[in-house]
Amino acid sequence: MSNVFPRTIGPRLPSVVRAEGSVVWDADGKRYLDAAGGAIVVGIGHGDRGVVRAMSEQAARVSYVHGTQFTSEALEAYAADLAPLLPMGGARIYPVSGGSEAVETALKLARAYHLARGEDSRHVVIARWGSYHGNSRGALDASGREPLRRPYAPWLGQALHVPAPYEYRCELPSHPLRCGDRHAEALERTILSEGPETVACFIAEPVVGATLGVALPPDGYWPEVAEVCRRHGVLIIADEVMTGFGRTGAWFASEHWNLRPDILVAGKGASSGYWPLGLAACSAEVFETVARTGFVHGFTYSHSVVGAAVGHEVLRRIRDENLVNASRDKGERLLKGLEQALIGDPQVGEVRGLGLMIGIELVADAQGKKPFPREQRVAERVTDAAKEDGLLLYPSTGCADGTRGDVLMIGPPFTMTEDEADEVVAKVGRAIATLRGS
Repeated sequence: MSNVFPRTIGPRLPSVVRAEGSVVWDADGKRYLDAAGGAIVVGIGHGDRGVVRAMSEQAARVSYVHGTQFTSEALEAYAADLAPLLPMGGARIYPVSGGSEAVETALKLARAYHLARGEDSRHVVIARWGSYHGNSRGALDASGREPLRRPYAPWLGQALHVPAPYEYRCELPSHPLRCGDRHAEALERTILSEGPETVACFIAEPVVGATLGVALPPDGYWPEVAEVCRRHGVLIIADEVMTGFGRTGAWFASEHWNLRPDILVAGKGASSGYWPLGLAACSAEVFETVARTGFVHGFTYSHSVVGAAVGHEVLRRIRDENLVNASRDKGERLLKGLEQALIGDPQVGEVRGLGLMIGIELVADAQGKKPFPREQRVAERVTDAAKEDGLLLYPSTGCADGTRGDVLMIGPPFTMTEDEADEVVAKVGRAIATLRGS
């Protein structure tokens, strides 16, 4: 009997013993190709000795100091190298332990900014349905992922929500024309209805990740939405927890649409899974405004000296090995391979992606885009079939209407080889084919 409270309650999981590059092995010697990077986390590959060495060396010198008592060379050097890569001027970086903490930090920072400006009435958070920002209470309230919200609904309800762009299932009458404009208009109506003087921020993922399975916005979406926010003095928070650090073939997905957020949150790929690391970064203007009155916030493990050393080594690895471009180029090749392999499959509605962040939407009827009934647990069944075949995928559910809608997400390490990419294509096809035999 185990004393572990598992992440998912169900059958006993295999025990992992080793991982290297894009491959993971369990205690029985079975090999798994990690096509999901865990939960779209691992960018530089498993078992990188340089990162492990940086972690060990820093921990041997200093493992922990409180962020109110010391800064550190590791932290200052990391922030100095990261700041120029962020899509904002004069970035200031607040490191934390993961994406949910980063979002909580960002939301509080937006409120602190308006307080420092004497705009005490600005407290409303606007987010999107079909979004995910974390599992702590504030981040979950901003999230629009219904399956995660339902058990805790009595605790939620302060954030407002507008629709997210989901081009595969877009219901706008003008689709595919001017979808970005229409979404911007919906956001503006919400701001005006609530009162612009009450709205603090708009938080959204540049590319919707786990909730809609790599839903790309139309080209006009972000320029129009940014203009609305600027006009009404609403801060933009870009949630790049999943999309940051090269995942979409750019350092940050915001770059694809020339978006310059006021605040950006990151995690996952920031440490490539080697350390619990997230961060909230803000522009110089936001920092200098907040610095006038202070920021009432903090976590015991924020500003981690070891976390900074790990993050810095991961950053160097991505930069020195040109892994952002690798994500772009390998992603294009993998996406094309999946499209060719799955074309005409009646259970595949769409294959979409950007860089090494790819989604495959599974449907009961490809022509009518009809989702499977939730009780059939299609995403989970295909994921299980792939795992049995030695391939790790990341399932997403509830995409179509908050209950139905199955997507397989693929987000392997940027170091994946061409042979491994071909293996992904073959095994994904076999896993999806199991639906026709059930």
